[in-house]
Amino acid sequence: MNSPFKAVKMTDHVWWVGAIDWNIRDFHGYLTKRGSTYNAYLILADKVTLIDTVKAPFREEMMERIASVIDPGRITYIVSNHSEMDHSGCLAEVIAAVKPEKVFASAVGSRSLKEILPIEREITAVRDGEKLSLGNLNLSFMETRMLHWPDSMFSYLNEEQVLFSQDAFGMHYASLERFDDECDPAILAYEAATYYANILLPYSPLVQKLFEKVTAAGLNFRLIAPDHGPIWRRDIGGIIERYAKWAAQKPTDKAVVVYGTMWHSTEKMARAISEGLSRGGLHVKLMSMSEAHRSDVMYEILGAGALAVGSSTLNNQMLPAIADVMTYMKGLKPRNLVGAAFGSFGWSGEAVKQLEGILAEMKVENGGEGISVKNVPDDEALSRCYDLGITMAEKVKGRR
Repeated sequence: MNSPFKAVKMTDHVWWVGAIDWNIRDFHGYLTKRGSTYNAYLILADKVTLIDTVKAPFREEMMERIASVIDPGRITYIVSNHSEMDHSGCLAEVIAAVKPEKVFASAVGSRSLKEILPIEREITAVRDGEKLSLGNLNLSFMETRMLHWPDSMFSYLNEEQVLFSQDAFGMHYASLERFDDECDPAILAYEAATYYANILLPYSPLVQKLFEKVTAAGLNFRLIAPDHGPIWRRDIGGIIERYAKWAAQKPTDKAVVVYGTMWHSTEKMARAISEGLSRGGLHVKLMSMSEAHRSDVMYEILGAGALAVGSSTLNNQMLPAIADVMTYMKGLKPRNLVGAAFGSFGWSGEAVKQLEGILAEMKVENGGEGISVKNVPDDEALSRCYDLGITMAEKVKGRR
C-alpha cells in the first residue's frame, strides 16, 4: 500500500518532507493550541541534501515523504541548522538508515549534536559565510547564534533564493496547507506574533543585528522556509517588517493589566486601574490569570507600553499563577514598559512589594507607587487605583 504521506514541491529542486503534530499543546510552557509542524526540506541537487529532520516520534512520516520523491538512500548530505530535539530528535536514526557522505552543522552545533544524540560519526562544522557545493546547486551558511540556541544557523540555496531559517520566521501551527498564501492571514498574524513573543523576544537585539547582516549580504528571498509552520512565499516582506518592528520593541498606546485574585478584591482594583488607563488614552487588555495563559499574556505585551500587575497575598507570597507568569515574563525580557504593582491582602500583604521587586529586576520604568489594600477596596482605594492608571498613561504618552 502506498503511504499517504507525500512530499510537497516548493521549487524545481526543493521539497517539503516534514511532519505535522496536530496534538501538541505545550512547548516549554508555551500554549500551542493549534499544534505545530516540524519542517524538514529535501534538495534534489546532484548531491541530494536533507535540511534538518523532525521530532523523534515523527521519523517514519518524514521518511515516507522523502520516499515519495526519491529513495532515501540517495541522500548524500544532511544539514542540521538547529540541534534542538524537535529538529534533531531522529537524526541519529536517519544517519544510520541513509548513510550520508557527510553531516553538516555550525561549529557549536557539531558539538551539541554529539552531546544530545548517540551519534558516533563526525559532524562537519561549517563556518559563517562558508559555501557548500551540491554539484549543480550551492548552499551558503550564516551563523545566527542565540536565535535562539548557540548552535543556530541559516542555510541559503543560492540559485533558487530559498532561505532555510530554522526557528526564525516560524510559528506553531498544524496545517495541511504548506504556504502562507494558502492559510488564513489572521491566524498567521496571531501565531507569528505569539511565536516571536514566547520564543525570540529576549534575543531582539540579536535579531536587529541579523537584519543588518542579511542586508549587507545582499540576499534576496524567493521563499523563507522555517522549521515550524507555513513556508513564506507571498508575504515575505510583511513577515520581515513585522520581525523588525517586534525586535525594536517600540512601545505603543497599549496597556496590559494582569492579575490574580482570591475573593475579587484585587480584581476590583484591576478594573479601576484599567478604567484610568483607558481614560488616559491607552488601549487596555485586562487579563485574569485564572482564565489567561502565560503565553497569551506575552502576546499581548508584545509592543505594549504599560504593564500593571496585581496579586492577592497568600501565605506571605503572591498567588502561584502570578508567580508563574512573572517568572516566565522575566525570562523573556520585554523592554520599554512603564509598570506598577497592586493587590489586596488579609493580614500580611507582601505580594505588592514582591511584584515591584520583579518589575525592577526587569528594568520596567516605575509608573507610579504600588497600591496595597487590606481586605475589600473602598471608594477611596478604587479612586487611587483609577488615578494610578491615569498616571501610567501619562508616562506612556510622555515617552512617545
